Amino acid sequence: MPTDREHQIEAALRQAARGDSDAFADLVREHQGMVFSIAWHFLQDRSVAEDVAQEVFLELYRRLADIQSPAHLTFWLRRVATHRSFDHGRRFKSRREQTLEGLPEPASEKAESDPLLHRQLRQTLMSLPEKQRMVVLLRYQEGLGPAEIAEILEMPVNTVKSTLHRCLEELRGKLTRRLGEVRYAFF
Repeated sequence: MPTDREHQIEAALRQAARGDSDAFADLVREHQGMVFSIAWHFLQDRSVAEDVAQEVFLELYRRLADIQSPAHLTFWLRRVATHRSFDHGRRFKSRREQTLEGLPEPASEKAESDPLLHRQLRQTLMSLPEKQRMVVLLRYQEGLGPAEIAEILEMPVNTVKSTLHRCLEELRGKLTRRLGEVRYAFF
């Protein structure tokens, strides 16, 4: 049964498709955190993530008539944000405007309990190939299940599952080595 918020989003979708700019602004406000989060966690660059989010919402504006429901809107936004992040990641691979070491993570609800571990995890995650990194981000940052990830990335579900398994093993091994190196550097 749809919630009141889903009814509001559905009404905003209809109104925005008819040209209501306030309704479109409501849709952007409702989903901008999710879109930005996908781009930022994948790209690790605030300005590029903002560009990706802007492109995604411009594309949404052009395709509003194609969106059928609030669930379809969320799926569509995740898929487009994912693909735009891949595109920008390839385009700006060697160009980083600033390091994000000192900046807090967007949408973080609580302080990091171990900044060293958090930094090492972020660096290790960034070392994964882009498709693998996106699978991990969609699973653990966005909380999507393997079937949803498979649909967004247009991959078989079993490929998503095996990719997750391999990535977690690889991350575990890399983190163990990195943290071991850090521990020995201090003692």
